[in-house]
Amino acid sequence: MQESNFIHQQLVSGLNLVGLEIPTQSLTFQLISLGVIFIFAWISLKLSGLIFNGRMASFITKSKNKFDDELHKHGFFKRSGHLFPALVIYLLSPILIENQSLLAFLQKSAVVYVLFVTVITSSALLNTIEDTYNASNLAKKAPITGFIQVGKLFIIIIAGLLVISNLLDKSPLLLLSGLGAVTAILLLLFRDTILGFVAGIQIAANRMVNTGDWIEMPKYGADGDVLQVGLTTVKVQNWDKTISTIPTYALITESVKNWRGMSESGGRRIKRSIKIDLQSIKFCDQDMLEEFSKIRYIKAYIQSKLDELQAFHKEQDIDTQDLVNSRRLTNIGTLRAYMQAYIQSHPKINKDMTLMVRQLPATELGVPLEVYCFSADKNWVNFEAIQGDIFDHFLAMLPVFKLRAYQRVSDRH
Repeated sequence: MQESNFIHQQLVSGLNLVGLEIPTQSLTFQLISLGVIFIFAWISLKLSGLIFNGRMASFITKSKNKFDDELHKHGFFKRSGHLFPALVIYLLSPILIENQSLLAFLQKSAVVYVLFVTVITSSALLNTIEDTYNASNLAKKAPITGFIQVGKLFIIIIAGLLVISNLLDKSPLLLLSGLGAVTAILLLLFRDTILGFVAGIQIAANRMVNTGDWIEMPKYGADGDVLQVGLTTVKVQNWDKTISTIPTYALITESVKNWRGMSESGGRRIKRSIKIDLQSIKFCDQDMLEEFSKIRYIKAYIQSKLDELQAFHKEQDIDTQDLVNSRRLTNIGTLRAYMQAYIQSHPKINKDMTLMVRQLPATELGVPLEVYCFSADKNWVNFEAIQGDIFDHFLAMLPVFKLRAYQRVSDRH
């Protein structure tokens, strides 16, 4: 109280020194006091700027700690400096202002200002935490963007309630008790937020979708990498560089194809077939077998099959010239063996994962021979090159085995 009287007396004495004897209850004195308060507030703002943007900024840039660099980058210290002028206004107002209406207005404004600065400062802190987390390896396991947004929303709601209670001179608890009457409206307004929050918990707990995952959601036209898993929306950058925005709760209510398993595995699947023209399929004669025996990949296979057939014919007492009862190799079966041996020896195919060439049921488009294996290189561009090279080779080898790929012939000439 003595300090308050001292400041008040010093202002009165200063005015008397310049020849201004103004009653303390007059409007002129109140306006001068208001000007003094704002001058001190402005000085405190400038001093805080010199501290936070000057000396502290220099100290931060020299320190090895990266967290304070992120705080400075997001303006945490600069925003915090605005607390000082608000405190100056709040503390000096009761000392210099005697008009109760003006005093109430200044103090309420100062409280609102403090709450506003608290919100933007907290937002800068949460942004710093989010960026620091996203730069770590933990971000690949569980995204926290949704929780950060929930934190921001919670702070804004609390600050809003405090502002209203400050302006109305009512207890915040009294305002909270009155929210029951508008709960239905709030639920309607914050429907997506509530659903997104619940979905975010399930997504994080079950590691369903992480930032950087490649997902497909045809319903929303999304096929690409996840940029952000937010409170209400998920941003996906498609391969054509467009951005698809998906409701967060759709990730747990709709069908989502996540390619993370492929990314974390030892290879990327190749599953493609060549359709063989049925009319080109036939038994191998002696000349064909002699030619096939010269092919390095199936030389051992040809000899093994011939020995097996010879043993079978001898055991069953079947003449090899008996075309009805004897067993013979076919050109399509030999090609299948060649394709199997080729991919098994390919240096860019993962041999520890499923690797096979299988014949699918014949259709009106021919007999499909499907290659099922995994490329060791999961990069999309490299994967396509590997897959293309393999099938280029197989298509070029078809004439060697006296086979043709099915190709629909148009009746137009």
